[in-house]
Amino acid sequence: MKPEPKPAVLHIAVWALVAVALAAVFVAYLDPHLAVDIASRVWACF
Repeated sequence: MKPEPKPAVLHIAVWALVAVALAAVFVAYLDPHLAVDIASRVWACF
């Protein structure tokens, strides 16, 4: 039986995953074509 991770370690891991996800979104928006493409797709919904 595996020992369960400590709550502090789990807490840090979750926040690290959130930070990585936010960094990936930030890097994706550095490409202006991607930002225009996403804006066009959102606008097409209305």
